[in-house]
Amino acid sequence: MPQDINVGSHIWVGDPELAWIDGIVINVDGAEAEIQTSDGKMVTTKLSKLYPKDVEAPAGGVDDMTKLSYLHEPAVLYNLASRYEINEIYTYCGNILIAINPFQSLSDLYDVYLMERYKGAQLGELSPHVFAIADVAYRAMINEGKSNSILVSGESGAGKTETTKMLMRYLAYLGGHAAAEGRTVERKVLESNPVLEAFGNAKTVRNNNSSRFGKFVEIQFDNRGQISGAAIRTYLLEKSRVCQISDPERNYHCFYLLCAAPLEEIERYKLGDPKSFHYLNQSSCYELVGADDAHYYLATRKAMDIVGISENEQDAIFRIVAAILHLGNIAFAKGEEDSSILQDDKSKFHLQMTAELLMCDPQALEVALCKRVMITPEEVIKRSLDPVAATVSRDGLAKTIYSRLFDWLVNKINVSIGQDPHSKCLIGVLDIYGFESFKSNSFEQFCINFTNEKLQQHFNQHVFKMEQAVYKDEEIDWSYVEFVDNQDVLDLIEKKPGGIISLLDETCMFPKSTHETFAQKLYQTFKDHKRFVKPKLARTEFTVVHYAGEVQYQADQFLDKNKDYVVPEHQDLLSASKCSFVAGLFPPLSEENAKSGKFSSIGSRFKLQLQQLMDILNSTEPHYIRCIKPNNELKPKIFENVNVLQQLRSGGVLEAIRVKCEGYPTHRTFTEFLNRFAILAPEILEGNYEENVACKWIMEKMGLSMYRMGKTKIFLRAGQMAELDARKVKLLGESAKVVQKQIRSHLSRKRYVRMRTASIHIQTAWRGKLAHELYKDMKTEVAAVKIQKTFRRQVARRNYMDTKSSAIVLQTGMRAMVARNEYRYKAQNGSAIIIQAYWRRHSAVSFYKNIKKASVLSQSMFRKRTARRNLKEKKMVARDEEQEDGTAEQVEELIYVEPEKQLTVRYFMSCA
Repeated sequence: MPQDINVGSHIWVGDPELAWIDGIVINVDGAEAEIQTSDGKMVTTKLSKLYPKDVEAPAGGVDDMTKLSYLHEPAVLYNLASRYEINEIYTYCGNILIAINPFQSLSDLYDVYLMERYKGAQLGELSPHVFAIADVAYRAMINEGKSNSILVSGESGAGKTETTKMLMRYLAYLGGHAAAEGRTVERKVLESNPVLEAFGNAKTVRNNNSSRFGKFVEIQFDNRGQISGAAIRTYLLEKSRVCQISDPERNYHCFYLLCAAPLEEIERYKLGDPKSFHYLNQSSCYELVGADDAHYYLATRKAMDIVGISENEQDAIFRIVAAILHLGNIAFAKGEEDSSILQDDKSKFHLQMTAELLMCDPQALEVALCKRVMITPEEVIKRSLDPVAATVSRDGLAKTIYSRLFDWLVNKINVSIGQDPHSKCLIGVLDIYGFESFKSNSFEQFCINFTNEKLQQHFNQHVFKMEQAVYKDEEIDWSYVEFVDNQDVLDLIEKKPGGIISLLDETCMFPKSTHETFAQKLYQTFKDHKRFVKPKLARTEFTVVHYAGEVQYQADQFLDKNKDYVVPEHQDLLSASKCSFVAGLFPPLSEENAKSGKFSSIGSRFKLQLQQLMDILNSTEPHYIRCIKPNNELKPKIFENVNVLQQLRSGGVLEAIRVKCEGYPTHRTFTEFLNRFAILAPEILEGNYEENVACKWIMEKMGLSMYRMGKTKIFLRAGQMAELDARKVKLLGESAKVVQKQIRSHLSRKRYVRMRTASIHIQTAWRGKLAHELYKDMKTEVAAVKIQKTFRRQVARRNYMDTKSSAIVLQTGMRAMVARNEYRYKAQNGSAIIIQAYWRRHSAVSFYKNIKKASVLSQSMFRKRTARRNLKEKKMVARDEEQEDGTAEQVEELIYVEPEKQLTVRYFMSCA
């Protein structure tokens, strides 16, 4: 059982989702341990798979991971995660800078004020920053007169391009001409970035602005430390992207920028929506979120003007880009005898536009795409290509044109910037692709990983050298420390003869060779090589065990992609172009080149370029920046442990840690060591000892050897810090037991006294309560008797009063009833008398009135008869004499008699 893992130890244990998770050892059984993780789970694993955790580490992590007490994989991972959580995206690992892409704008992290702060500051004096690395390189160049280089690496989307921009911006700030205006060297260097990004960057699955080529920028300085010249070297442009892209990726930016150009240029080149072009519509992605292609097109034109590309050259460049788009829309159909013809009128239109833009003959262009000329000693044979071969020919022409155009741009930028032949010092900035391992890995991934193997060897040598420098400063013997090398992998790839590249070139020279013959040759040659693996049931696949892990390659297209030659028909067509720019891209081949054959190995040429790059890097003082992509969603505040851990492995950071662990990975100053471990030898605190003597005393008391004492530091082998911590934990545990024993005894006595006192108080209170209850019962009994007496008296009195009240009520009721009856009789009697009086009076009055009416009527009737008799008599006597008077009197009598008649009638009716 390892001495540094005990019950109660804080450790790191592997987790399938989080890579590593912290926990506490609950039980140890032989070579296995039971751990309770921080998320509450119980895990059983082998002790050999556990790593100790530093419980004294700061919550926000440390800015330099060499300060970690335990320099191992989980400690490095969670230190980065802790810093990323508080927006600290930069962390040192010695003199190596690890930069984690924040996926958000942090403009205040790169302003001029911050540049001024880092200017002249020592490494580690301020927080880790890309400016600090650039400043160290610049100061070392100025003070020591030696060239420096900064190597930026990482996978796609890790932020290499932006980091490189910041480096160049800071170097331009340090070495720029303050009072200069116009197109200075530093401005041309900075403005070369958008030009190369437009033609060499594209959206991939992992990154919206992925560089599809490697770049090494040499910035030259004069004796005053000002930029005097620069040169840009590029490596391995991904030509296949011009013709073939996968969803949701995009082609190179320049194609989309041109489609978003002003209307007059679109009409001039007969362009339109990107969806209408075959080389662009293979993917559903045409626009980038937050990017305006029209704006970037104008910005690119402006940058091209600054770096010295004339208007005519710019027009020619974008005319070629438009020609490539039209070229991709030329489709072929089957003709007679396995020949190919243009598929339709649309293809003819695009053929015509391609010829116009390239300023060549349309017929010659069609022939160059559909036919081949074979020259034999006897005759010249013209062979027609079928539609598939014609399509391959079309794509080959597009890739060749684009590759030549890109090379011209790089060369033009270099010529425009200019190089200083008198400069003795330079700072090189290398922005190159990181280690790649996909589901399908082809020739490009093979070359990229070969590059990373070379850089990893250089990286390991540098780390080993830096370790040696530390040991030398502290006068530590380091002669026995072995260097971990990956030369066997490099020999497998580049050894001549017998390496993979040599075998690939050899296979390409035989016309009838196929990818299967190439794979079989690899299987036979490297069947016993420990770095080469043949997958089961594989016919064309092979696996190489790289420093970052195994990668399986598909050899199906290795032969085609390794052959770099221009089809003679294409060469003749374009060299005869009426456009001097296009013809300049395809100069006539010399007779020697023509006789040497068509084949030119891309792999061998790339190996030569890579060796030249390594020679430059070896002649400079290197500085390393490892860029990390925290998540695949390209979103801020997300840290995926498994993803980051894989990048740390492939970026060589963990390999560098392994190199450090080969020597003395942990070194602490004497003061720091004593502050942490003086408890292991408390007797040294009582005496007045030198710090180095006290440290040595502790190590000897613990029985540890293989450590080294420096001038100011103590150097520990891997695992010794963990063992000292384990001894410290054990000592603290034993001391804790003694303290617990005394505390438990004190607590038990205190608890007994407290319980005894409490019991006495309880008994006293209980007795008092019993007496109180007895008194209460007696008092209750007396009160009950008194209540009963009072109650009985109250009941008797209430009954008497109820009876008395009832009698009075009955008497009152009876008297009231008699009085009411008497009153009612008297009232009825009085009412009857009144009624009778009123009736008698009414009867008398009515009788009187009736008699009076009758008498009046009788009188009236009598008078009437009398008056009529007298009238008749008078009429007889004095008819003539008194006619008028008599008439008047009659009228009056009539008027008087009529009411009397009415009264008479009414009277008789009332009597009836």
